[in-house]
Amino acid sequence: MTDAPSILRQLATVLESRKRLRPAGSYTVELLDAGHATITSKIVEEAYELIAAAGEDEGDIAHEAADLVYHILVLLTAADVPWDDVERELQTRFGISGLEERALRPKAES
Repeated sequence: MTDAPSILRQLATVLESRKRLRPAGSYTVELLDAGHATITSKIVEEAYELIAAAGEDEGDIAHEAADLVYHILVLLTAADVPWDDVERELQTRFGISGLEERALRPKAES
């Protein structure tokens, strides 16, 4: 095994850099400048494309999943939520069934 950062952490670092340095011609900067509504609509679009690809070959599914993950990372970057926070959250859930984790969540007030 390697101690190299995961590709997700590497990508999150690049996105943070794009946000800070604002290079011309960057699609990430374009999305960040467009704002929350545009970023979230891209996430919805990419989610639909992933769903549509689910019956296709594995390459199409992986391609669409990568697009969705990228746009999720852009949203996290725009919201100043570091990828490490997501990993920490996933770590707290690791080894707990989804049903059990959901039952442990605070109930929303009516």
